[in-house]
Amino acid sequence: MTQSPQTSTAKTQKLTPFQDKIKKPLRKQQISVLQINLGRRCNLACTHCHVEAGPKRTEELSPEVCEQLIEIINRFPQIQTVDLTGGAPEMNYGFKPIVEAAFAQNKEIIVRSNLTIFFEPGFEDLPQYFAQHKVRVVASLPCYLQSNVDKQRGTGVYEESIKALQQLNALGYGRDPQLIVDLVYNPALPMSEDFNLPPAQEKLEKDYKAYLEEYFGIQFNHLLTITNLPIGRTKQYFQRRGWHQIYLRFLEDNYNGETVSQLMCRNELSIDYLGNVYDCDFNQMENLPAKMPNGEAVTVSKLLEAHNLDLISTIQTAPYCYGCTAGSGSSCGGSLI
Repeated sequence: MTQSPQTSTAKTQKLTPFQDKIKKPLRKQQISVLQINLGRRCNLACTHCHVEAGPKRTEELSPEVCEQLIEIINRFPQIQTVDLTGGAPEMNYGFKPIVEAAFAQNKEIIVRSNLTIFFEPGFEDLPQYFAQHKVRVVASLPCYLQSNVDKQRGTGVYEESIKALQQLNALGYGRDPQLIVDLVYNPALPMSEDFNLPPAQEKLEKDYKAYLEEYFGIQFNHLLTITNLPIGRTKQYFQRRGWHQIYLRFLEDNYNGETVSQLMCRNELSIDYLGNVYDCDFNQMENLPAKMPNGEAVTVSKLLEAHNLDLISTIQTAPYCYGCTAGSGSSCGGSLI
Protein backbone atom coordinates (compact mmCIF):
# COMPACT_ATOMS: atom_id res chain seq x y z
CA MET A 1 0.00 0.00 0.00
CA THR A 2 1.14 3.55 -0.68
CA GLN A 3 2.65 5.42 2.25
CA SER A 4 2.01 9.05 3.14
CA PRO A 5 4.52 11.83 2.42
CA GLN A 6 6.38 13.47 5.29
CA THR A 7 4.03 15.58 7.38
CA SER A 8 6.29 18.61 7.38
CA THR A 9 6.39 18.66 3.57
CA ALA A 10 2.64 18.21 3.28
CA LYS A 11 1.95 21.13 5.61
CA THR A 12 4.13 23.57 3.70
CA GLN A 13 3.38 22.67 0.07
CA LYS A 14 0.32 24.14 -1.60
CA LEU A 15 -2.00 21.90 -3.54
CA THR A 16 -1.87 22.22 -7.31
CA PRO A 17 -5.32 23.14 -8.64
CA PHE A 18 -6.66 19.98 -10.26
CA GLN A 19 -7.29 21.64 -13.61
CA ASP A 20 -3.65 22.81 -13.64
CA LYS A 21 -2.52 19.26 -12.91
CA ILE A 22 -4.33 17.83 -15.92
CA LYS A 23 -3.22 20.87 -17.97
CA LYS A 24 -6.58 21.34 -19.71
CA PRO A 25 -10.25 21.63 -18.84
CA LEU A 26 -11.92 18.33 -17.97
CA ARG A 27 -14.50 17.82 -20.71
CA LYS A 28 -17.83 16.04 -20.59
CA GLN A 29 -18.52 13.22 -23.04
CA GLN A 30 -21.96 12.12 -24.19
CA ILE A 31 -24.08 11.29 -21.16
CA SER A 32 -24.89 7.60 -20.76
CA VAL A 33 -25.28 7.25 -16.97
CA LEU A 34 -27.97 8.84 -14.82
CA GLN A 35 -27.02 8.59 -11.14
CA ILE A 36 -29.83 9.65 -8.82
CA ASN A 37 -29.49 10.34 -5.10
CA LEU A 38 -33.03 9.65 -3.93
CA GLY A 39 -32.51 11.16 -0.49
CA ARG A 40 -30.61 10.98 2.77
CA ARG A 41 -32.90 8.65 4.73
CA CYS A 42 -31.03 5.53 5.77
CA ASN A 43 -31.32 2.84 8.41
CA LEU A 44 -27.57 3.14 9.11
CA ALA A 45 -25.29 6.04 10.02
CA CYS A 46 -21.86 4.82 8.88
CA THR A 47 -18.77 6.64 10.15
CA HIS A 48 -17.33 7.08 6.64
CA CYS A 49 -20.56 8.14 4.87
CA HIS A 50 -19.87 11.04 2.50
CA VAL A 51 -23.63 11.65 2.20
CA GLU A 52 -24.03 12.00 5.99
CA ALA A 53 -27.13 9.84 5.73
CA GLY A 54 -28.95 8.35 8.71
CA PRO A 55 -32.26 7.36 10.32
CA LYS A 56 -32.99 10.94 11.39
CA ARG A 57 -32.56 12.48 7.94
CA THR A 58 -35.80 13.32 6.15
CA GLU A 59 -34.64 14.75 2.81
CA GLU A 60 -35.95 12.75 -0.13
CA LEU A 61 -37.15 13.00 -3.71
CA SER A 62 -40.36 14.92 -4.39
CA PRO A 63 -43.16 13.57 -6.60
CA GLU A 64 -42.51 16.36 -9.12
CA VAL A 65 -38.80 15.56 -9.51
CA CYS A 66 -39.61 11.84 -9.62
CA GLU A 67 -41.90 12.40 -12.60
CA GLN A 68 -39.24 14.50 -14.35
CA LEU A 69 -36.65 11.76 -13.89
CA ILE A 70 -39.00 9.14 -15.27
CA GLU A 71 -39.57 11.42 -18.27
CA ILE A 72 -35.80 11.59 -18.84
CA ILE A 73 -35.52 7.80 -18.65
CA ASN A 74 -38.36 7.43 -21.15
CA ARG A 75 -37.25 10.18 -23.52
CA PHE A 76 -33.50 9.66 -23.92
CA PRO A 77 -32.28 6.37 -25.44
CA GLN A 78 -28.67 7.44 -24.81
CA ILE A 79 -29.14 6.66 -21.11
CA GLN A 80 -27.73 3.16 -20.71
CA THR A 81 -27.55 2.97 -16.90
CA VAL A 82 -29.80 4.27 -14.11
CA ASP A 83 -27.78 4.23 -10.89
CA LEU A 84 -29.78 4.70 -7.67
CA THR A 85 -28.09 5.78 -4.48
CA GLY A 86 -28.83 7.53 -1.19
CA GLY A 87 -28.99 7.21 1.86
CA ALA A 88 -30.54 3.83 1.51
CA PRO A 89 -32.15 4.43 -1.89
CA GLU A 90 -34.81 1.81 -1.17
CA MET A 91 -36.16 3.90 1.76
CA ASN A 92 -36.70 7.08 -0.21
CA TYR A 93 -39.65 8.25 -2.30
CA GLY A 94 -39.61 7.26 -5.95
CA PHE A 95 -37.42 4.18 -5.67
CA LYS A 96 -39.77 1.58 -7.15
CA PRO A 97 -41.35 3.86 -9.80
CA ILE A 98 -37.90 4.75 -11.13
CA VAL A 99 -36.71 1.12 -11.07
CA GLU A 100 -39.82 0.07 -13.00
CA ALA A 101 -39.47 2.89 -15.54
CA ALA A 102 -35.83 1.95 -16.17
CA PHE A 103 -36.73 -1.75 -16.41
CA ALA A 104 -39.45 -1.00 -18.96
CA GLN A 105 -36.88 0.88 -21.07
CA ASN A 106 -34.37 -1.99 -20.80
CA LYS A 107 -31.78 0.12 -18.97
CA GLU A 108 -29.12 -1.32 -16.70
CA ILE A 109 -30.35 -0.65 -13.16
CA ILE A 110 -27.86 -0.30 -10.32
CA VAL A 111 -28.96 -0.04 -6.71
CA ARG A 112 -26.32 0.87 -4.14
CA SER A 113 -27.68 -1.10 -1.23
CA ASN A 114 -26.40 -1.46 2.33
CA LEU A 115 -27.98 -4.96 2.41
CA THR A 116 -29.21 -4.55 6.00
CA ILE A 117 -32.29 -2.80 4.60
CA PHE A 118 -33.63 -6.29 3.74
CA PHE A 119 -34.36 -6.81 7.44
CA GLU A 120 -36.20 -3.55 8.09
CA PRO A 121 -40.01 -3.80 8.40
CA GLY A 122 -41.65 -3.25 5.04
CA PHE A 123 -38.55 -3.99 2.98
CA GLU A 124 -38.37 -7.77 3.31
CA ASP A 125 -39.48 -8.21 -0.33
CA LEU A 126 -36.45 -6.39 -1.75
CA PRO A 127 -34.34 -9.44 -2.72
CA GLN A 128 -37.19 -10.87 -4.81
CA TYR A 129 -37.99 -7.42 -6.21
CA PHE A 130 -34.35 -6.95 -7.25
CA ALA A 131 -34.28 -10.33 -8.99
CA GLN A 132 -37.59 -9.68 -10.76
CA HIS A 133 -36.27 -6.42 -12.22
CA LYS A 134 -32.74 -7.69 -12.94
CA VAL A 135 -31.29 -5.04 -10.62
CA ARG A 136 -27.52 -5.02 -10.32
CA VAL A 137 -26.84 -4.82 -6.60
CA VAL A 138 -23.73 -2.90 -5.55
CA ALA A 139 -23.31 -3.46 -1.83
CA SER A 140 -20.92 -1.94 0.66
CA LEU A 141 -18.85 -4.53 2.53
CA PRO A 142 -15.69 -2.62 3.48
CA CYS A 143 -13.92 -5.77 4.66
CA TYR A 144 -14.54 -9.51 4.64
CA LEU A 145 -13.85 -9.62 8.40
CA GLN A 146 -16.63 -8.92 10.88
CA SER A 147 -14.72 -6.68 13.30
CA ASN A 148 -13.70 -4.20 10.60
CA VAL A 149 -17.18 -3.98 9.07
CA ASP A 150 -18.99 -3.49 12.39
CA LYS A 151 -16.47 -0.83 13.42
CA GLN A 152 -17.21 1.25 10.31
CA ARG A 153 -20.90 0.56 9.91
CA GLY A 154 -22.30 -0.48 13.30
CA THR A 155 -22.63 -3.59 15.46
CA GLY A 156 -24.52 -6.39 13.73
CA VAL A 157 -24.15 -4.97 10.22
CA TYR A 158 -21.73 -7.70 9.11
CA GLU A 159 -24.01 -10.53 10.23
CA GLU A 160 -27.02 -9.04 8.45
CA SER A 161 -24.94 -8.35 5.33
CA ILE A 162 -23.89 -11.99 5.21
CA LYS A 163 -27.50 -13.15 5.56
CA ALA A 164 -28.57 -10.72 2.83
CA LEU A 165 -25.90 -11.98 0.44
CA GLN A 166 -27.01 -15.56 1.13
CA GLN A 167 -30.59 -14.54 0.28
CA LEU A 168 -29.41 -13.01 -3.00
CA ASN A 169 -27.36 -16.12 -3.82
CA ALA A 170 -30.45 -18.28 -3.22
CA LEU A 171 -32.25 -16.23 -5.88
CA GLY A 172 -29.42 -16.70 -8.38
CA TYR A 173 -27.33 -13.59 -7.72
CA GLY A 174 -23.63 -14.22 -8.25
CA ARG A 175 -24.46 -17.28 -10.40
CA ASP A 176 -27.01 -16.20 -13.03
CA PRO A 177 -25.25 -13.86 -15.51
CA GLN A 178 -28.30 -11.59 -15.46
CA LEU A 179 -28.23 -11.22 -11.67
CA ILE A 180 -25.12 -9.30 -10.69
CA VAL A 181 -24.05 -8.58 -7.12
CA ASP A 182 -20.86 -6.59 -6.57
CA LEU A 183 -19.23 -5.68 -3.28
CA VAL A 184 -17.53 -2.40 -2.42
CA TYR A 185 -14.33 -2.06 -0.41
CA ASN A 186 -13.01 1.16 1.04
CA PRO A 187 -10.04 1.46 3.42
CA ALA A 188 -10.68 1.94 7.12
CA LEU A 189 -10.26 5.56 8.19
CA PRO A 190 -6.63 6.02 9.27
CA MET A 191 -5.52 6.19 12.89
CA SER A 192 -2.40 8.18 12.00
CA GLU A 193 -0.93 10.19 9.13
CA ASP A 194 0.29 6.94 7.58
CA PHE A 195 -2.37 7.05 4.86
CA ASN A 196 -3.18 4.25 2.43
CA LEU A 197 -4.81 3.88 -0.94
CA PRO A 198 -6.88 0.77 -1.66
CA PRO A 199 -4.80 -2.32 -2.45
CA ALA A 200 -4.83 -3.94 -5.89
CA GLN A 201 -8.46 -4.63 -6.74
CA GLU A 202 -7.92 -7.96 -8.52
CA LYS A 203 -5.92 -9.55 -5.70
CA LEU A 204 -8.25 -8.29 -2.97
CA GLU A 205 -11.23 -9.63 -4.91
CA LYS A 206 -9.67 -13.10 -4.83
CA ASP A 207 -9.19 -12.81 -1.06
CA TYR A 208 -12.82 -11.74 -0.56
CA LYS A 209 -14.13 -14.55 -2.75
CA ALA A 210 -12.03 -17.22 -1.07
CA TYR A 211 -13.03 -16.14 2.46
CA LEU A 212 -16.74 -15.60 1.83
CA GLU A 213 -17.05 -18.88 -0.09
CA GLU A 214 -15.19 -20.91 2.54
CA TYR A 215 -16.97 -19.58 5.62
CA PHE A 216 -20.43 -18.65 4.29
CA GLY A 217 -20.85 -20.25 0.87
CA ILE A 218 -21.28 -16.80 -0.66
CA GLN A 219 -20.57 -16.02 -4.29
CA PHE A 220 -20.44 -12.55 -5.85
CA ASN A 221 -19.35 -11.08 -9.18
CA HIS A 222 -16.89 -8.26 -8.64
CA LEU A 223 -15.15 -6.34 -5.89
CA LEU A 224 -14.99 -2.57 -6.40
CA THR A 225 -12.27 -0.72 -4.52
CA ILE A 226 -12.95 2.93 -3.71
CA THR A 227 -10.61 5.52 -2.22
CA ASN A 228 -11.83 7.48 0.81
CA LEU A 229 -12.57 10.97 -0.48
CA PRO A 230 -12.51 13.74 2.14
CA ILE A 231 -16.21 14.57 1.89
CA GLY A 232 -19.05 14.38 4.43
CA ARG A 233 -18.24 12.43 7.59
CA THR A 234 -14.87 11.37 6.18
CA LYS A 235 -13.94 15.03 5.70
CA GLN A 236 -15.07 15.82 9.24
CA TYR A 237 -12.94 12.95 10.54
CA PHE A 238 -9.83 14.37 8.86
CA GLN A 239 -10.61 17.92 9.92
CA ARG A 240 -11.00 16.98 13.59
CA ARG A 241 -7.49 15.54 13.52
CA GLY A 242 -5.95 18.38 11.50
CA TRP A 243 -5.23 16.01 8.61
CA HIS A 244 -7.50 17.36 5.88
CA GLN A 245 -4.88 19.26 3.88
CA ILE A 246 -2.26 16.61 4.59
CA TYR A 247 -4.53 13.92 3.16
CA LEU A 248 -5.29 16.00 0.06
CA ARG A 249 -1.54 16.43 -0.39
CA PHE A 250 -1.11 12.67 -0.10
CA LEU A 251 -3.73 12.16 -2.80
CA GLU A 252 -2.05 14.67 -5.11
CA ASP A 253 1.33 13.03 -4.55
CA ASN A 254 -0.21 9.76 -5.79
CA TYR A 255 -1.88 11.35 -8.84
CA ASN A 256 -1.94 9.08 -11.89
CA GLY A 257 -2.66 10.83 -15.18
CA GLU A 258 -3.66 7.56 -16.84
CA THR A 259 -6.91 7.57 -14.84
CA VAL A 260 -8.26 10.84 -16.24
CA SER A 261 -9.77 9.45 -19.44
CA GLN A 262 -11.78 6.93 -17.38
CA LEU A 263 -13.23 9.28 -14.75
CA MET A 264 -16.89 8.56 -14.01
CA CYS A 265 -17.82 12.25 -14.15
CA ARG A 266 -17.15 12.32 -17.88
CA ASN A 267 -20.27 10.50 -19.03
CA GLU A 268 -22.68 10.76 -16.08
CA LEU A 269 -25.12 13.20 -14.58
CA SER A 270 -25.56 13.15 -10.81
CA ILE A 271 -29.04 14.28 -9.72
CA ASP A 272 -30.06 15.23 -6.19
CA TYR A 273 -33.50 14.87 -4.62
CA LEU A 274 -34.29 18.52 -5.46
CA GLY A 275 -33.64 18.06 -9.18
CA ASN A 276 -30.28 19.82 -9.29
CA VAL A 277 -27.61 18.40 -11.58
CA TYR A 278 -23.96 17.78 -10.73
CA ASP A 279 -21.02 16.25 -12.57
CA CYS A 280 -20.61 13.55 -9.92
CA ASP A 281 -21.90 12.41 -6.55
CA PHE A 282 -18.96 13.99 -4.75
CA ASN A 283 -19.62 17.41 -6.27
CA GLN A 284 -23.25 16.95 -5.23
CA MET A 285 -22.25 16.47 -1.60
CA GLU A 286 -19.98 19.51 -1.77
CA ASN A 287 -22.74 21.61 -3.45
CA LEU A 288 -20.69 22.24 -6.59
CA PRO A 289 -23.35 22.27 -9.34
CA ALA A 290 -22.76 21.42 -12.96
CA LYS A 291 -22.80 24.44 -15.23
CA MET A 292 -23.59 25.24 -18.83
CA PRO A 293 -21.07 27.23 -20.89
CA ASN A 294 -22.91 30.45 -19.93
CA GLY A 295 -22.29 29.71 -16.25
CA GLU A 296 -25.89 28.83 -15.48
CA ALA A 297 -26.48 25.87 -13.13
CA VAL A 298 -28.11 22.81 -14.69
CA THR A 299 -31.36 21.33 -13.39
CA VAL A 300 -33.55 18.42 -14.48
CA SER A 301 -36.14 20.95 -15.68
CA LYS A 302 -33.59 22.60 -17.96
CA LEU A 303 -32.55 19.27 -19.45
CA LEU A 304 -36.17 18.54 -20.35
CA GLU A 305 -36.80 22.03 -21.69
CA ALA A 306 -33.73 21.80 -23.92
CA HIS A 307 -34.52 18.20 -24.90
CA ASN A 308 -30.81 17.64 -24.46
CA LEU A 309 -28.77 15.82 -21.81
CA ASP A 310 -25.49 17.20 -23.12
CA LEU A 311 -25.69 20.80 -21.94
CA ILE A 312 -22.42 20.62 -19.98
CA SER A 313 -19.07 21.02 -21.72
CA THR A 314 -16.64 21.52 -18.82
CA ILE A 315 -16.69 19.50 -15.60
CA GLN A 316 -16.40 21.36 -12.30
CA THR A 317 -13.29 20.24 -10.41
CA ALA A 318 -12.03 20.57 -6.83
CA PRO A 319 -9.06 19.36 -4.75
CA TYR A 320 -10.84 16.12 -3.80
CA CYS A 321 -10.73 15.13 -7.49
CA TYR A 322 -7.26 13.86 -6.63
CA GLY A 323 -9.03 11.04 -4.76
CA CYS A 324 -10.45 9.70 -8.02
CA THR A 325 -7.10 9.94 -9.81
CA ALA A 326 -4.73 8.62 -7.12
CA GLY A 327 -3.05 5.26 -7.64
CA SER A 328 -5.23 2.97 -9.76
CA GLY A 329 -8.04 5.51 -9.67
CA SER A 330 -11.39 5.35 -7.96
CA SER A 331 -14.98 5.53 -9.12
CA CYS A 332 -18.41 4.16 -8.35
CA GLY A 333 -17.30 1.26 -10.54
CA GLY A 334 -14.08 0.64 -8.63
CA SER A 335 -10.51 1.01 -9.93
CA LEU A 336 -10.16 2.88 -13.20
CA ILE A 337 -7.01 1.18 -14.50
